[in-house]
Amino acid sequence: MLSRRSLLAGAALLPAPALAQADQRPSITVAVQAISTSGTLEPMREQSNVGFRVMPSFAECLIEMDWTRTQRPRPGLATAWRRIDHRTVELTLREGVRFHDGSLMTAEDVAFSFSAARFGGTAADARGLFVGTAQQAASKVPPPEASAISRAAFPAFDRVEVVNAQTVRFHNREPDVTLEARLTRTSGCVFSRAGFEAAPSWLEWARAPVGSGPYRIARYRPNQDLVLEAHDQYWGGRPPLKSIRFIEVPDVAARVNALRAGDADFACDMPPDQIGEIERDPRLAVQGGRINNIRLTIFDKHHPVLANPLVRRAMTHAIDRQAIVDALWAGRTAVPKGLQHEFYGEMFQADWAAPRFDLAEARRLLREAGYKGEAVPYQLLNNYYTNQTPGAQVLVEGWRAAGLNVQIEMKENWGQILGRFPGRGICDNSNTAGFGDPVSSMSVYGPGGQTWESGQWENEDAKAALATLATSVDHATRRAAFRRMLEICERDDPAYTVLHQNATFTALRKGLPWRASQSFAMDFSHRNWGAQSGVR
Repeated sequence: MLSRRSLLAGAALLPAPALAQADQRPSITVAVQAISTSGTLEPMREQSNVGFRVMPSFAECLIEMDWTRTQRPRPGLATAWRRIDHRTVELTLREGVRFHDGSLMTAEDVAFSFSAARFGGTAADARGLFVGTAQQAASKVPPPEASAISRAAFPAFDRVEVVNAQTVRFHNREPDVTLEARLTRTSGCVFSRAGFEAAPSWLEWARAPVGSGPYRIARYRPNQDLVLEAHDQYWGGRPPLKSIRFIEVPDVAARVNALRAGDADFACDMPPDQIGEIERDPRLAVQGGRINNIRLTIFDKHHPVLANPLVRRAMTHAIDRQAIVDALWAGRTAVPKGLQHEFYGEMFQADWAAPRFDLAEARRLLREAGYKGEAVPYQLLNNYYTNQTPGAQVLVEGWRAAGLNVQIEMKENWGQILGRFPGRGICDNSNTAGFGDPVSSMSVYGPGGQTWESGQWENEDAKAALATLATSVDHATRRAAFRRMLEICERDDPAYTVLHQNATFTALRKGLPWRASQSFAMDFSHRNWGAQSGVR
């Protein structure tokens, strides 16, 4: 059973009418490393691993990805879709969808959700991306970050045409064979136009966006907690939980202790070396495994030392990726074939590989580059990613063995990592493939993408290859463009180097009817809570 403290905490959040009805559904508490990196819950600002975890509970897309079972698209707020031509997709909207503010979803809400009012104007200056917190003013204008994220997610998007009350058409300026797939990402969520217009400011909206998911935002306190309550008018049926409370507990041991003490029912982001100890407790279990995300090291090519691509290439050969997988991940993940996933299907480049671990080659490249032992700064967060700090120590030792002088600089937040300041060098990152096509991961390395917009790396040949990948309708041409992107970004002019496929492990009370997904997202809908036992 849920702990007495968890039940009391959940009950305290409910209004009196709900208490009077003696709602017997459970309330749960989830201990997480973080809830948001921006202090908002608006997908047009919060594109992060931690944000992806919570968003599916309150925000929905026209087309969804089933990350728990099939890794394929399925109907969401649209029940059907069809191609009109290479630039146009028509979608039939689900009837009877009610937003958290009580209003019924209409085609106008869909059009609003993809309009400049929410996306941000295309002319907005986004070069300040990730340098600070979300916009604080009372303005209803989205901040520059929203514009940059929307352009990266939908680079050739033109407009939404309202055909009738239940039909919309998405129009692109350029052909795009992945347009339907792009709609599955959190950047494609649909929100209430009335809810947006009623918000006093963009920031207040962004901290409580009005969506249509099975749970509504009852309270969000940045850096503290997020409380979601059941949306009992949900189109998919009465949600299985009364409330969900996500609490921020940055320290792994503290998350485990909260679980053991009954103060939490789930503890996220468990390092593999903790799994055995957790499972020795007969009350607890661990779920999880590899997901649709790859851990990376990112290079700032504008640093004087890293400006030479030979130095960056040397760094890629001084990493023993398999040793990291074996030692820090207990073999529970794998080294990917570059920045790609097998669920890319026919676009997957099976003969590609991550740079081999070869210290002799690394030293040769450094000699050719004329490297003289100059310091290379490594801006590092303290375990934002699971095993981030011990992983960084392994990387630094490998680079030292090759003759590289890499100096760790601990930082407190992403603004201190990605802000445009002198002395940026290398940093950690990860890349999520939001759907089964390489454009979903490679778009980061073109205009609008985080690496490009933050000024870490640009390459005109990569820009051209990405444009072909995004707009061509010929499979062979697209496959060749993807290959060229890999060659540029991983060998010729390295923007990053892959480390390992990411994996997430969640500790939970044994017996809870929930299943981990193959993504960061946690699914607490009727599809996944009680589904194994048939409980609805």
